[in-house]
Amino acid sequence: MTSDNAPHVLGGDSSFPSEYLPSSANENVRQLADAGTSVWLDDLSRDRLTSGNLVELIADAGIVGVTTNPAIFSKAMTVGTAYDDQLATLSSQGHSASEAVFDMAIDDVRDACEAFKDVYEASRGQDGRVSIEVDPRYAHNPEKTVAQAKELWDRVGKPNVMIKIPATKQALPAITDTIAAGISVNVTLIFSVERYKEVIKAFIDGLERAQSAGKDLSSIHSVASFFVSRVDGAVDHKLADIAPTASRDVEKLKGMAGIHNAQLAYEAFRRVFGGDDVETSAAVNNDDLSSEAERWQKLAGAGANVQRPLWASTSVKNPDYTPTLYVTELAGACTVNTMPEGTLDALQSDGGVHGDALTGTGNDARTYFDDLESLGIDFADVVNVLEDDGVAKFVDSWNELIANIDSRLSS
Repeated sequence: MTSDNAPHVLGGDSSFPSEYLPSSANENVRQLADAGTSVWLDDLSRDRLTSGNLVELIADAGIVGVTTNPAIFSKAMTVGTAYDDQLATLSSQGHSASEAVFDMAIDDVRDACEAFKDVYEASRGQDGRVSIEVDPRYAHNPEKTVAQAKELWDRVGKPNVMIKIPATKQALPAITDTIAAGISVNVTLIFSVERYKEVIKAFIDGLERAQSAGKDLSSIHSVASFFVSRVDGAVDHKLADIAPTASRDVEKLKGMAGIHNAQLAYEAFRRVFGGDDVETSAAVNNDDLSSEAERWQKLAGAGANVQRPLWASTSVKNPDYTPTLYVTELAGACTVNTMPEGTLDALQSDGGVHGDALTGTGNDARTYFDDLESLGIDFADVVNVLEDDGVAKFVDSWNELIANIDSRLSS
């Protein structure tokens, strides 16, 4: 199944998610899938698994994957009693808090992988994915990141698990090494297009090494998680600060930075992984992706799968914005949108999907960022701060979780 505006993706499986959604799936989610966007839920808990809620969302809402992160597990494991029995067992066995957290998380991820087994098989590995993140304290330590990625991959023991690795500068070699080992990776905490290009290169480097080692490239999958709403939050704040003294109205620039940033990321994706009708501006033609595109074509011929862009942080933080803003405006072929349940609910009830919203948007996005620059907003600084803050927030959530679990193990 193809779309008139869909890029010609080289290699791997290019089927659209709508082809393997259950007949009972929500119609608005199906429309998004028709545009080429897979819906993954940005939440997992023991209660969601044992109550049957996850299975219901797969059948009725049409979600085809789940992501987790330290903040999600911190919330899941510190509220209610769902983990009490396992904690009591782990305590009697002398497990540390860190060991207990991963034991419980791995069990949840393994069970979720089983719930998505049919989706995984129907999509030939494209969807039905469940992500688990390495210890966020290793974000700047590639050796520990790779070691734990391999450990988590082995311990979950399911082919549809993805290991989440943050896209810090220091972790880029870990992404390459993990892919080279034949492990599927969800690269997370991407805020800038420049860093995204480095992630693409790290992915391709890893695939080439995997190929040299005799790995089956068709079994390796990856997504690149590009954060959206946090970008708007930061830029909107700066626009509000300069509004009183700006020489022109800046209100029209609010709530657009995250989408335009993602549009440029999608353009970079198309430049490497396939697609015509990409803008022919000097900014595109003189970018640094031509080599990666050539390398990718060779890998695609050997059965490699594209590294799909994944739109993360897609719940609006400003209540004045439409709840599905970062869903409908980021619909497009070969993408994933991972959303919390509130955003999923809004999509199911409100819809508003209008097909491919990404193709051909690069020039308008560049004009927008030129406007920001003319106002004195240093966008490169904005995304650098967001990356640092993103890592710090996950570390804080992790430390709070470890402290809570340590207290409960010793009580």
